[in-house]
Parts: sequence; structure tokens; C-alpha cells
Amino acid sequence: MDLKAYLAARQALVDQELDRVLPAGHGPGARVVEAMRYSLLGGGKRLRPILCLAAAEAVGSASEQVLPVACALEMIHTYSLIHDDLPAMDNDDLRRGRPTCHKQFDEATAILAGDGLLTAAFLVLAEGAVRQPAQAAIYAEVIHLIAQAAGHEGMVGGQMADLLAEGQPSSLEQVEAIHRLKTGALLTASVRSGALLGGGTPDQVAALSRYGEKFGLVFQITDDLLDVEGDTVEMGKPTGMDAVRQKATYPAVLGVAGAKTQARHLVAAALADLVDFGDAAAPLRELVQYLLVRRK
Repeated sequence: MDLKAYLAARQALVDQELDRVLPAGHGPGARVVEAMRYSLLGGGKRLRPILCLAAAEAVGSASEQVLPVACALEMIHTYSLIHDDLPAMDNDDLRRGRPTCHKQFDEATAILAGDGLLTAAFLVLAEGAVRQPAQAAIYAEVIHLIAQAAGHEGMVGGQMADLLAEGQPSSLEQVEAIHRLKTGALLTASVRSGALLGGGTPDQVAALSRYGEKFGLVFQITDDLLDVEGDTVEMGKPTGMDAVRQKATYPAVLGVAGAKTQARHLVAAALADLVDFGDAAAPLRELVQYLLVRRK
């Protein structure tokens, strides 16, 4: 399949819907909505929504069926980036080749923009359930899943563990545990929620969830490697910062060669999870293999 064309089409679909569900604001909230839209619509791979759409397609559903969930996932991801970039966290000035939200606006507005996107995500999910009453029970399960993946049992807890691990000796088990939460939880939820709302059988949902877990780990390994080997201009943000901050990363524990080997093993295992899906899972196969060669 033509992965580049597939990604472009799905990105356009998600971008159009994000622009619709978060229109420009008016009145006292106009500035914070401007900041929310600045970060949300400022580019990005749209990886989490695309995984959600592709999982629905893998179980035989139309991607539009899960579009509200796909948009909510991107809102949550964007909120996390806004807060990660703040001086109290990673203190980054660039994101996707543009000034970070707190640099473009100010710290207080950036905090509120992140808060606003997180809240808006669950509004979008709730509206999806209202518009599809026959799917209300599954939407409730998906909302529970995403809330768990985004909160202290998932992404937020992983971010806290990541901060606490800075400057400390780490084992492979510790690094993996951090990133299963910090990065992997929401990526896994993206795949699982698409499979659930797409009408997948229990066995299909379980297989796709296993794929999502491995995808999340591969994504983090390659992200760590890009911080070592990537190009600042191509990536749109500074590189080499993990070493400066003494973060717990795969290259720090395994070395660059070891991290690449670990990534290849996980990709092979993820592909095995998709064996029973045939051509319907072609985008998911291409996506996980693409991680090994991505440059940003």
C-alpha cells in the first residue's frame, strides 16, 4: 500500500474535523481558544487518531465511525505536549518547528490551553455518544479506557516517573515501565478504542491491543534514538536534550545499537499480532515498520 498517501488522507480528515469541533472563540475565552487552536492545528503526525481510524478499518468498520474518538485522542496528546514544554517540565522553546505555546502566548495561557484541550476532548467523546445512542455503552467503555490511559494510571503517572528518574541510574525494566505509561498507554488506547467502536470481536480487540502495546514501545525507542541521531531542523525541536537532562531512555540503558535491536524485535512481534487480519490491517503493518526508519 502507499503509506504516504494513506497518512495524508487520514491527516486531512482529522484536521478538518478538529477545525470543526474547536472553532475560534469569542468573548473572554477567545485568547485561550486561540492558544488551543495554535497548538492543536499547528501540524503534527496525527499518529494517535490515525491508529484509531486504522484499527476500526482493520475490524471492518468505516473510519468515519470513530472520528470523534480520533479527535479526542489528538486533543489529549496536544494538551500533554503543551504542558510538557513548560519551564517547570521540559522547558522547550520549539515544537513542530514553531514556538511552543508558552513562548507564543505566555505560561498562564499555555496552562489554560492545555486544561481546555483536555476538557474539550471529553466533551467531544460525550457528544459522540449522544449522536450514536446505539453505541452509548461502547462509548462509555472507550471513555473509561481513555481517561485511564491519560491520567495518573497512564500518561500523567508516566510523566511523573520520568521526571523522578532524571539523573538516576535506570534498568531496562524501569525504562520500559516508565514508557509503557508515559507514551504507550495512550497509543494502546488509540488502537483499542478504534477496535472497540469499530465492532471488533473480543479476540480482535485483544490482538490489536497487544499490537498497540508493542507499537507504543517501538515509538518510544525510536523517539529516544532520534534525540541522539536526529536532525534538529528536520525534527522541528532541539535534539540531544535527553542526555543533558539525564533522562531514563533506551539508548542510555542499551546503547544505540542495542536500542535498535530491541525495536526490531518488537516490530516483528507486533506484526505477528496482525496475522489474522489480512489486508484490512495493511496500514497498521506499514505504520509499525515505518517507525524503524522515521526521521521525525
